[in-house]
This record gives sequence, C-alpha cells and structure tokens, in this order.
Amino acid sequence: MKNLVTLFAGLLFVASAAQAQRDQIRIVGSSTVYPFSTLVAEQFGKTSHFKTPVVESTGTGGGFKLFCSGVGTDHPDVSNASRAIKDSEVELCAANGVTAITEIQIGYDGIVVANARSAPRMNLTREQLFRALAKELPTDKGTLIANPSTFWSEIDASLPKVRIEVLGPPPTSGTRDAFVELAMEAGCKSFDWVAALEKTDSKRYKAICHGIREDGVYVEAGENDNLIVQKLSANKDALGIFGFSFLDQNHDKVQGSVIDGVEPTFDNIAGQTYPISRPLFVYIKGAHVGVVPGLKEYVTEYTSEKAMGDEGYLSEAGLIPMPKKERIAVRADAIAFKHNVDK
Repeated sequence: MKNLVTLFAGLLFVASAAQAQRDQIRIVGSSTVYPFSTLVAEQFGKTSHFKTPVVESTGTGGGFKLFCSGVGTDHPDVSNASRAIKDSEVELCAANGVTAITEIQIGYDGIVVANARSAPRMNLTREQLFRALAKELPTDKGTLIANPSTFWSEIDASLPKVRIEVLGPPPTSGTRDAFVELAMEAGCKSFDWVAALEKTDSKRYKAICHGIREDGVYVEAGENDNLIVQKLSANKDALGIFGFSFLDQNHDKVQGSVIDGVEPTFDNIAGQTYPISRPLFVYIKGAHVGVVPGLKEYVTEYTSEKAMGDEGYLSEAGLIPMPKKERIAVRADAIAFKHNVDK
C-alpha cells in the first residue's frame, strides 16, 4: 500500500511538473541552519548554471510542517533542522505522500546563553539555568511549586543581583527543543525524585523538566536570532539563547556565558566538551530529486569538502565540522539520496 501511495504521489508530481515546473530550489526551516544553507545557495548560484535557491527561515517545526505538507511544486524541496526529525513529523510526511526523505547531518552547533559585552560575563551551571527558567520547581518533599525567583542571586548567592530576563526561541524552534533537552533536563535531573520519573512516568518527567516559565521572565523572541543579538546590545541585564554561529558573527557585541565551567568556543564544541551542543541537519524530499532543477547538484555542493570540510566556507561562518570519517559517510549517503528516514 505504501508503495502505491508513493508511486501515485510521484506520478501526480511529474504530471504537475510538466505543466508548471519550478526552476528554483525552495528551502525552509531552522533559523540556526538558515545562514549556512544561504551561503551554500549563494555559492551554488555563482558557480553553477542553476538559479540561486530561495531559503526561508521558518523555524525547525514550522519548516517540517511545510516540507511534510505534500509532494509537488507547491511544496518545499529541502527542510533545514537544528534537531533530528521527530517520528510524528515522519508520520505527517507519510500521510501526505512524502515517503522518501534523505537526512544529511551537516555538522555541529553549540547553543549559547549570551549577554552584552558591556555586562559582566555570566558563569552558570545547567542546574542554575533550570532553577531560573523552570515553570515549576521540584521540592525535597516530592512536590512542585511555582518558580518564585526574580533575581539571579536568589538562585545562588554567587550570581549577581540582577533581574532574571532571558530572550529565547519559541516552541516551534529546534533550538528551543535542544535547549530544554540538553540544558533544562540536565539541571532537572539534579532532583533525584524527578530523575527517577524518567523511567516510571516519562510524561510527568518531561512536563517538569521541559516546562519553561510563562510569567515574563522567559521572553519568546521569535525565530530571528539576529534580533535577539540586537536586543542584548540594548539591554545589558538580559541574556539570550541562540546558536554559536550568531555569537561567532557578533563577538564584538555579545559574549557567551561559561556553562558548567566550559566556554562556548569552536574547539570546545568540536571536542564535545561544551555541554549544550547538538548536530544540525538538512532533509531532502526524494520525489523532487531529478524533477526540480539543480537539487542533486545543490546537495553535492553542500556536502563537499570546500563547504563542510575543516577549512570550508561553512566552518568560517561558525559551523563546527564533523570528523572527516563522518563527513565521508554522510557525503556518500547524501549524493546517493539514501532514504534513511522512511516510515
């Protein structure tokens, strides 16, 4: 049945393409991956006979909704993602005939908690971040209370007496997903009874560990990370959450906090010693390969050493390269369009 659905969707796409073929690759998704895919698109447009792809920053979740909405020239060809695709998103894709998807890991990124260079640099632990941003705090008695903290000094006397204000991504963002898993969860597990829930009541465990304050302390700043950088420059008391590449590109304006004793540097993220780091991806719609002009060639450019290699132009823009052995394996699967997330 699945093969029939895929065949039917493919035939419809070929028929529609014959009538109104799109001659420009369309890319949606993660704001973190956006600058990297844009660089590849610009390089691709300059060095090939194909048109420069159109890249939109919609957030990871928003990108998958568009990507999975169907097959055909009305739907995107590529989705950028700052986390791996979820099972529910693969199911949504399959329900709409998008059953051949190639996952390409392009490198690594760190999530930074930054503030203005004019302010003192913060030195935080993931437990302190959880205590500052959790919607509800666990008690030693096995209960929960609404987070009462207003100042950083209320969390730990070693922290400054500055009002807690954190600008960060919305729930549709892959950066938000990664932050709650890598930072909030790690801090949440410092409470033994909550950590035990991971095996006994995973739904409650996630509700506690992933729940972020809604009382104005955490401010959803949208999918535009550059806007967060601008706001931090204007407010020295605020912190902002975004990908390392935006720190790297704006080091004259903002500085990354030390997390669990480790600075957010290129080398620390590459060496996987910085605790809030994650892989980045792009996803290719198999039904569009060979139909939308240039899609094969775009993937070849993206996975080339001159792009994602140790000294590639994406590395210069802040992407943390994978080890060479991983890059070779990823490149081989990518240019063969191995459909590695089929449902």
